[in-house]
Amino acid sequence: MLHAVTQGASGQQVHTLDGPVTLENGDELQGVTVAFETWGTLDAAKGNAILICHALTGDSHAASGQDGDAPGWWETMVGPGRAIDTDRYFVICSNVLGGCMGTTGPSSVNPETGRPFGTDFPVVTIGDMVRVQAALVDHLGIDRLHAVIGGSVGGMQVLSWCRQFPERVGSGVALATTMRHSALSIAFNEVARQSIVSDPNWNKGHYYGGESPALGLSVARMIGHITYLSDDAMHRKFGRRLQDRDEFAFDFDAEFQVESYLHYQGAKFVDRFDANSLLYITKAADYFDIEQGLRDSGALGRMAELRHPFLVVSYTSDWLYPTYQNREIVSLFKRYGVDVSFCEIEASCGHDAFLLPSDRLTTILTGFLGKGDHA
Repeated sequence: MLHAVTQGASGQQVHTLDGPVTLENGDELQGVTVAFETWGTLDAAKGNAILICHALTGDSHAASGQDGDAPGWWETMVGPGRAIDTDRYFVICSNVLGGCMGTTGPSSVNPETGRPFGTDFPVVTIGDMVRVQAALVDHLGIDRLHAVIGGSVGGMQVLSWCRQFPERVGSGVALATTMRHSALSIAFNEVARQSIVSDPNWNKGHYYGGESPALGLSVARMIGHITYLSDDAMHRKFGRRLQDRDEFAFDFDAEFQVESYLHYQGAKFVDRFDANSLLYITKAADYFDIEQGLRDSGALGRMAELRHPFLVVSYTSDWLYPTYQNREIVSLFKRYGVDVSFCEIEASCGHDAFLLPSDRLTTILTGFLGKGDHA
């Protein structure tokens, strides 16, 4: 089986799911591929597997594995002796459905036409992403995950795992996330989407093989990046300092350091991400509203009966998904008797704090996952 091949290995693997995937909107997708990476070794009981769910523009490369590997997006948390200890756990991370890093998405070839889907790709939900992840976990021969962990949009996936597959989740960790997007979050996402669809090269999503909507995607990334930082972080990092000059030029070029930084982030993003994928994943995040789904499915009751330990972590300077939104998850779980813990971490760098090195988060995760070992 594939999990025997990839134990202890690094590097992206691709699995094609058997049969169609039925989406929440009723559409079906055939031949769905899932790109994933694994670290560590699955034990004989297949009980030490941890699934990591990535955020909005992440991918399966959460950590390096072999000498020469590029660092992963969560390098400080995943690896031998780290909070998510790959000497102890079998760690899995896959690219989400609708993405552009190996898993089927709008840039994939539509088997019916032989051309990339573009916007013929069906609109997907966070729940659809999780069902594809569950099919991958099935393929790896794992019935029940020791833990599912994710931050931001990854945290939404964790909550969706609890709604759809509570019996398969030993414990859950949701970092810097929300039960549903606020009007503010939806508004930022819509401005980002409009920057893409307004690009003259977007061509209603069918730009593959021609000029891509690079300018629109770059602006979308600049908008998003502002929400990931905090006022304090931007003040400390940039202030009102000028870039490579001592006085105003009195023109409309980027003069301030913060302007130059945003232009750099936008240009760098264009080289690694697909504009259509950003449209689809932000839309999935906007549709997400876990509270009613948890109640209607009875998942909260089953989580309580199974004594699922659940951890919610927020950050003081996160204004995209502020602490009060994380506390709403805690309150909902407590009302239904779910074993939930909460921690707010002091951090001045904004929403992206969960991706940055943190002794506090390391201590919290190490203790929480170790508690699950003896549950």
